[in-house]
Amino acid sequence: MLKQQLQFKLSQKLSPQQIQLMKLIQLPTQAFEQRLKQELEENPALESGKDDSAKEYEDEMDQSVQDDEFDNETIDAEDINVDEYLSDDEIPEYRLQANNYSSDDDEKTVPYAAGTSFHQYLLNQLNTFRLSDDERDIAEFLVGSVDESGYIRRSIPDIVDDLAFTQNVYTDEPQVEKVLKKVQKLDPAGVCARSLQECLLLQLDRKEPTTEITLAMEILQKSFEQFTKKHYKKLIQKHDIDEGQLRDAIHEIERLNPKPGGAYSGNNRIVEHIVPDFTIRITDGILELSLNGRNAPDLHVSREYNNMLKGYKNSKKKSKSQKDAVMFIKQKLDAAKWFIDAIKQRQETLYVTMNCIMHYQKEYFLTGDERKLKPMILKDIADTIGMDVSTVSRVANSKYVDTPYGTILIKEFFSESMKNDEGEDVSTREIKKILETVVNEENKRKPLTDDKLAAILKEKGYPIARRTVAKYREQLHIPVARLRKEI
Repeated sequence: MLKQQLQFKLSQKLSPQQIQLMKLIQLPTQAFEQRLKQELEENPALESGKDDSAKEYEDEMDQSVQDDEFDNETIDAEDINVDEYLSDDEIPEYRLQANNYSSDDDEKTVPYAAGTSFHQYLLNQLNTFRLSDDERDIAEFLVGSVDESGYIRRSIPDIVDDLAFTQNVYTDEPQVEKVLKKVQKLDPAGVCARSLQECLLLQLDRKEPTTEITLAMEILQKSFEQFTKKHYKKLIQKHDIDEGQLRDAIHEIERLNPKPGGAYSGNNRIVEHIVPDFTIRITDGILELSLNGRNAPDLHVSREYNNMLKGYKNSKKKSKSQKDAVMFIKQKLDAAKWFIDAIKQRQETLYVTMNCIMHYQKEYFLTGDERKLKPMILKDIADTIGMDVSTVSRVANSKYVDTPYGTILIKEFFSESMKNDEGEDVSTREIKKILETVVNEENKRKPLTDDKLAAILKEKGYPIARRTVAKYREQLHIPVARLRKEI
């Protein structure tokens, strides 16, 4: 049975402009500059630089479109695709610009060192070894199995199987072990080890033998588990040594590199520099906030595209191709205006949000004392500035602020609250800072357990449970008491 009925429904839809704005807000300064550059290249109606008559062009553009006979065919916002760009047969102006720099001009780009990869560095060393064809195939496979830290994380039986199935090299475990011993002579010392224990022993083996190094090797070979768990009394008894000898042996071990490949591979990575999006300065006891100027570019709509619309208005004959052309021009001009408005709104949103955070945490920004940080969640800021929580989250998660105390991710100023013994709300960040201070000041010969840390915090007015102390300790990357022990 067919039935017709009317139904009223309210739904919320995001416009293309709102989506564009949200994407722009979450971009940090460097990514924003790349997005701006992309938009300038793809939309010829958008131009950078100051243009005092930009407002005049926009007014003329609006008037020209309203006055002509094309006004009967209204162009709705829904029909305009912001991401629609030039056709293939039209060459953008930026592609026609010649590079007229002379050979003695300063280089405008930052060069990056190409470098040699870690694996290539190891393979180059293999060329100095005398190896048979089968041994070289095995050695190259072993080098290819090395991870960034310099370890081979696979067992010998697995390597034997892979050599047969993937390289068509049939061998056995003793042969692979023999080649592995040769490969482990490569630099840096400790590379191609299968475990931390083997890595440290390989490094000690290359050192000039002394009493301390001999004892260190003996400890690693016979008592590695007790060493990692810092059972110093057991080590002293088992090896019949005193505290001083043990301390010297441990000192030799601590000088070794547990990740021999990490130091090399890290040198060839492009370093990502953080560009602060905001700057906070203190002038005569007053906080001053400024937005990075790179977030506020000068943009305007194109004069040439506006003249095209005026030319269409003055022409007597209106062919279909002309109407298609003016539709394209109108789309590009609207897209340029939308983008300019989105950037202005982005600037305002960033500044208002950070300004609210700065005043909310005024005591911290004036002193730099993390214990002065107040409990603050996203909703606190969102309610104050009248924006959505998601908008504040986009600002906090990807933006940095340059303060007198360093460059800090804005997200780090947010924290949950807890009650102290006086019933006041205190930041969990404050409790973590006090916990870190207590651990740094403890007697390392007898580190404080989580129970004792909880008792000390309670004495200081922060009644929190032992499991909460353990959680905060882990978040601060502080090991358990046994692993903090020193002799």
